[in-house]
Amino acid sequence: MLDKMQALEDKFMELEGRISDPAVMADMGEWQKLTKAHSKMVSIIEKFREYKKTLQAIEDAREMLKDKLDDEFREMVEGEYYEAKGKVVALEEELRVLLLPKDPNDDKNVIVEIRGGAGGDEAALFAGDLFRMYTRYAENQGWRVEMLDANAPELGGFKEVVFSIQGDGAYSKLKYESGVHRVQRVPTTESSGRIHTSTVTVAVLPEAEDVDVNVNQNDLRIDTYCASGAGGQHVNKTESAVRITHLPTGVVVQCQDEKSQLKNRDKAMRVLRAKILELAQAEQAAEVAENRKSQVGTGDRSERIRTYNFPQGRVTDHRIGLTLHKLDFVLNGDLDELVSALITTGQSEKLKDVE
Repeated sequence: MLDKMQALEDKFMELEGRISDPAVMADMGEWQKLTKAHSKMVSIIEKFREYKKTLQAIEDAREMLKDKLDDEFREMVEGEYYEAKGKVVALEEELRVLLLPKDPNDDKNVIVEIRGGAGGDEAALFAGDLFRMYTRYAENQGWRVEMLDANAPELGGFKEVVFSIQGDGAYSKLKYESGVHRVQRVPTTESSGRIHTSTVTVAVLPEAEDVDVNVNQNDLRIDTYCASGAGGQHVNKTESAVRITHLPTGVVVQCQDEKSQLKNRDKAMRVLRAKILELAQAEQAAEVAENRKSQVGTGDRSERIRTYNFPQGRVTDHRIGLTLHKLDFVLNGDLDELVSALITTGQSEKLKDVE
């Protein structure tokens, strides 16, 4: 590990030199590319330098303890020695995590699809709750949310809703949200007070860029139609809604959120590229390993990943066995504890694979 870290630091120093080179600065494209690479290395290099400094502190204390010291001073040096020994172990663990292969999608924006499952109207209402939860979380992170498509029934919530979240590290924090979310609560229409169980599916896709997916326009069937639902005369009488079918894969996406057919087409293409990218990555992963884990647990979206129990005010993530008794806070966008635990577990799984 030390050799690998030293090689990274040497590369880091080389980048610093090139970034400050006037000849490189004159080429804005190259300079931006180098500064981006440099910024990605800052955290791991700072941790490595702290690690080396701690190793030196251990060596200095060890040398001092070889000399004759009065009891008080020896006690102080020994305290510093054992403190540094403990710190270096923790730093080694942090460096191992930082050296793990990074998911190339972690820095991407995401497209989130939420669909009501079993439970009818109650599932649709809970899909609305999850939409609010993720948008509040995005706001807390300083990210931008953009609606792409929605099907909202009269009773409220969503039969399905598709939206994008744009911000640094969006996919790295939200990728573990894909799966079946289960809610247990008493519906407002339930007169006997009986608890109902409903499900909602969530899919989090890294948003693909043009360079990630090459979509041949000849492979597309594009249909336009009048949008349904609220929106006034224009939405319901003009063929502004767009449905795109990718013929080779059978992927179908639609968008009717905008009044402009052109804008709906652009949004639908963003969702289509994300879905095609996901298919391509799934095929590639299957070739590399039969059961490669892209999510905590099995990564199977059909499995129940989390339960939101309203009578008991708790949220349980079944993949990591974590239960939080703060349902209201979670549904209001306070996902930090859940997200951190899932990321930590994911890192631990990766460490097992490389050890």
